[in-house]
Amino acid sequence: MTSLDLVKMVTGNFLGVVVLLEMIVSGSRFGANGMSMNYYMMSCPFAEPIVKNTVIRALQADPTLAAALLRMHFHDCFIEGCDGSILVDSTKDNTAEKDSPANLSLRGYEVIDDAKEELEERCPGVVSCADILAMAARDAVFWAGGPVYDIPKGRKDGRRSQMKDTINLPAPFFNASQLVKMFGQHGFSVQEVVALSGAHTLGVARCSSFKSRLSAADPNLDADFANTLSKTCSAGDNAEQPFDSTRNSFDNFYFNALQRKAGVLGSDQTLYATPRTRGIVNGYAMNEAMFFFDFQQAMLKMSTLDVKEGSKGEVRESCRKINLYIYIYIYII
Repeated sequence: MTSLDLVKMVTGNFLGVVVLLEMIVSGSRFGANGMSMNYYMMSCPFAEPIVKNTVIRALQADPTLAAALLRMHFHDCFIEGCDGSILVDSTKDNTAEKDSPANLSLRGYEVIDDAKEELEERCPGVVSCADILAMAARDAVFWAGGPVYDIPKGRKDGRRSQMKDTINLPAPFFNASQLVKMFGQHGFSVQEVVALSGAHTLGVARCSSFKSRLSAADPNLDADFANTLSKTCSAGDNAEQPFDSTRNSFDNFYFNALQRKAGVLGSDQTLYATPRTRGIVNGYAMNEAMFFFDFQQAMLKMSTLDVKEGSKGEVRESCRKINLYIYIYIYII
């Protein structure tokens, strides 16, 4: 009797063979947390290339989406864990996370939709929206010139998305102590707080997020840069200001800007104004490689924040809506 025959005898069907083969190949897939780097090796081997190619096409058409995808992943993981809850649309009975004032500026949902649509054609019901979003953020960072890193897969999609939960997102006016406390509640160290804040090397902030800094003299804001921000805000609350001079490139320029007191958000500049975090900012400003290394380690940690596994989650058919389960009871007479 061969090994395959033995497996067939134990499982009774081919599906069981596939599951056990996946267990052997991926090794840690069925470990303590049920996740692994090779989670889809057998069930959907084209999952990662499909996501990557979808992201690349989108970024070639609009490079600003790199920041959008990274920000969306962060906003997802900080609320209910990395479970794709940010992707769910509101209904008449529920206002979802994406329609919270804190999330109205998020965009890039169509990139996740496009990847999900192709994956459902190739591997229906297999790849979660939460995994797609995590992979998309990773691929966006690398495309923008940032560090390459891998993340374990196997997240399940959450069945809850409510606007009221977004109160747990860090506000743009937080000081360093508040940031450290909020991130600390999720298990992040002070250094990881600063490293993750470096994601602001990509993208822009809207005037509504920083205009309060302009109403009074801010000793932590360079006077010339204050004038720049004032000019930006003259166009209204939705006017956008890049976080640094290379808004679509992942580099350490964000930290250089903090040293010049040219951080856009109060929560950015506080990292340099506070002795507890200033040394870390200076280190990243001088050593981009160190920032890249710490960032990729922190992102790996964030991408597994409070993930849902097994029966605690699901694999959505559409990333925009929670699956509708219809229970059919069969009575045997």
